Amino acid sequence: MAQHMLRPNIILLRDGTDSSQGIGQIVSNINACLTVVDIVRTTLGPRGMDKLIHDNGEVTITNDGATVLQKINIVHPAAKILVDIAKSQDDSVGDGTTSVVLLCGELLKEARQFIEDGVAPQTIIKGYRRAGLLAIEKLKELAVDLTAKNPDEKREMFIKCAETTLNSKLVADYKVFFAKMIVDACSMLDEHLPLNMIGFKQIPGGSVTDSKLIDGVAFKKCFSYAGFEQQPKKFTDAKVLLLNLELELKAEKDNAEVRISDPAQYQSIVDAEWQIIYEKLEKCVAIGANCVLSKLPIGDLATQYFADRNIFCAGRVEYIDMERTSKATGAAVQTTVNGLTPDVLGNCGEFEEIQIGKDRYNMFRKCPATKTCTIMLRGGANQFLEESQRSLHDAIMIVRRAMKNTKVVGGGGAIELEISRYLREYSRSVAGKDQLVINNFAKSLECIPRALATNSGGDQTEILNSLRQKHAACKEEGRWYGVDCLNVGIQDSFENYVWEPIITKQNALDAATEAACMILSIDETITNNQSDVAQKGGKGKGKGKGKGKR
Repeated sequence: MAQHMLRPNIILLRDGTDSSQGIGQIVSNINACLTVVDIVRTTLGPRGMDKLIHDNGEVTITNDGATVLQKINIVHPAAKILVDIAKSQDDSVGDGTTSVVLLCGELLKEARQFIEDGVAPQTIIKGYRRAGLLAIEKLKELAVDLTAKNPDEKREMFIKCAETTLNSKLVADYKVFFAKMIVDACSMLDEHLPLNMIGFKQIPGGSVTDSKLIDGVAFKKCFSYAGFEQQPKKFTDAKVLLLNLELELKAEKDNAEVRISDPAQYQSIVDAEWQIIYEKLEKCVAIGANCVLSKLPIGDLATQYFADRNIFCAGRVEYIDMERTSKATGAAVQTTVNGLTPDVLGNCGEFEEIQIGKDRYNMFRKCPATKTCTIMLRGGANQFLEESQRSLHDAIMIVRRAMKNTKVVGGGGAIELEISRYLREYSRSVAGKDQLVINNFAKSLECIPRALATNSGGDQTEILNSLRQKHAACKEEGRWYGVDCLNVGIQDSFENYVWEPIITKQNALDAATEAACMILSIDETITNNQSDVAQKGGKGKGKGKGKGKR
């Protein structure tokens, strides 16, 4: 007689663990992502709205997609993927952070209907990857290469790319002013276009047009002691010495103990301290430095000592300013004054201290070692200055990419509509479910011109129908027709200089497709609440669930 054994009840996950799986979990993740997309959708385009984020007393006003997503502290594990792709787009390209989130959300929205109808997620992922590769190939084919342009025409191209980026920013009214400044700033760098060699200084007060570009390093005047007024404020052919040590007369450190048998010996200790500081100062002067900067304090004795010898000094210089000064002048930061040689000094063609607003700034111009520049931003409120810096950063990234890769495409949703038309035609040659998936991928691309039309205050249905007719009727002439956000209509984006570097769209398509496929491939989420509690409260507060001692 066969013995029937019952399967024992196995407890695999600890008590309190939440586990959701299946089709419902995929749809739930998609809905969470669409909620995030709805937050940033209205920020797209020149007429996009701003978001005011209030967090622990800190107020941020921005329409930058990556900044908005980082500030709102999203906790949903699947929705965090959208934050990651926005940050990736911002780090690698600098612009298009809102577009990549919208595109990913639209791909998920189109996939949701397939999931609910019982189509396997693997089929959708396969079709999306295939459509993504086709879109990238078509994008490269449509891009216009401007390599053959002369330098003046290339400069105009870079300015137009910067203006296109600034169109949707807070400083859109000053896009012509800032676009030229950004192109000039990038032109001042070397062939590698290092981003860290462009500095930003926010100076409250004054008009926005009072902002200026400094050819070199500039930083705010540091805390100074008596005697600073007697130091030179302007000279040429500066020899810069950078230090990471204190030049200050001070007592021994805490817990130091000196035993003396005769009170008269105390004077010898004081004399020794003075002797040490004077030896340090003499060594700085001996190598020929006439500009001394230090990360640590430079006291009143050293300040007066340098002033008597017509040497400029500044202590407590911020790390980033010291780093840029080191690279620009070629000076090496020294941790001791012993064994100094003239080759550790940096060279600066012109040094000057000038008044900007209510503060004074130290300027190091004509630095031969590494080309660098500083943008001095002026404006009324701190929130405006911070958003202006974020806007200029995006434009700088775009110009840098355009300088390295001179291929551009038409903006305003033109390239998305053209690729969408191509994928729709291609899908008719595909059999099976892939045809529907590729067709819906093409439909998803229309979310960019649709959002631009809606945010501009126009009728999205009418504008999109007009654009579809242009792209379908005359494929060559109508290829670059996109949304005219300023006049609420349609226009030839390329003829109106609404240009974007190809790398912006390529990275957005890649990132959005990969993120959508990743979210569709997640069919189970396991949340271990008990481990979270233990990690937060278990250290030093008892055992188990992290509760303290009674």
